[in-house]
Amino acid sequence: MPRYLSLHTLACLTRQGAGQLSERIFSSSRVQARRVQVNMVEGKMLVEIEAPDRETVEAWLSAEGFHYDWLMRVEYESEPGSGKLVAAS
Repeated sequence: MPRYLSLHTLACLTRQGAGQLSERIFSSSRVQARRVQVNMVEGKMLVEIEAPDRETVEAWLSAEGFHYDWLMRVEYESEPGSGKLVAAS
């Protein structure tokens, strides 16, 4: 299934609030969360999810009220060790 990365700006969120937000993302049945990374100092959150298509991701983000700075489909990634670029699976 295609993977997507989204970047979000977090305003005045505590570590506890970020944890609750992460749990909310992982509880979704519309998309499959793979990873949530948060930087509290800069107020940024990077979310990696799997979904059938971009429209599904955008609809889910909108329905959940998650504003995002950008959304990107992952097409290629590097292989561990060699750095060789391969198609994302």
